Amino acid sequence: MNDQQLLRYSRHILLDDIDIAGQEKLLAGHALVIGAGGLGSPAALYLASAGMGKITLVDDDTVDLTNLQRQIMHTTTRVGQLKVESGRQALEEINPDIEIVTVAERVSDARLAELVNKASVVLDCSDNFATRHAVNRACVQHKVPLVSGAAIRFDGQISVFDTRRDDAPCYACLFPPDQQFEEVQCSTMGVFSPLVGIIGTMQAAEALKLVAGVGESLSGRLQILDARSMEWTSIRFARNAACPVCGATHT
Repeated sequence: MNDQQLLRYSRHILLDDIDIAGQEKLLAGHALVIGAGGLGSPAALYLASAGMGKITLVDDDTVDLTNLQRQIMHTTTRVGQLKVESGRQALEEINPDIEIVTVAERVSDARLAELVNKASVVLDCSDNFATRHAVNRACVQHKVPLVSGAAIRFDGQISVFDTRRDDAPCYACLFPPDQQFEEVQCSTMGVFSPLVGIIGTMQAAEALKLVAGVGESLSGRLQILDARSMEWTSIRFARNAACPVCGATHT
């Protein structure tokens, strides 16, 4: 690190758990952020400010006025722009020393696998089960840790799926792909603005911990937040040996 970096990240370096060695791991890290909306905004902003060396933003949508109630990476003047380009501008203004890569497309399984294979950690900030399962499959295939978040109405949840460990469950262990779940969208159900900030910021925290090698992750735990009462519920879950996604990889 140069003198400017030592100054910029000095509050991290003061933490014994991070120190210079941990910050250097972050600077060498690569976070893949799927979705540049409500969850992706705070997640990416904190990854950039913390010094994640490379951030790849994936989103095919454009900034809409209705996004601005919660998607804090975007501004009124950037309505109509691609979210990934608006996000690039925001992240570069926070930290011009890191590399920002933008992917303005709805990525397929093959493209996802390509992107995931190059990442140190993946943050799933999408809003539908099909994407979440596709991201999970790619992360299991390439053994890249996944930080998954979701938020709707006043309800949020977050977990980590780190199949680098043989005993760790994947997303499909918790939400089987053949099971029917109600697909709900913010555009029809609404979402409490600060809720996506809480969950997205926690996703950044878990991703930074994974890359820096700090503490224990949420692997095997699902944290559920009821923002009306501001109460957390923690659910522990184990790997499903018969999981169609990760079961065969651990035989």
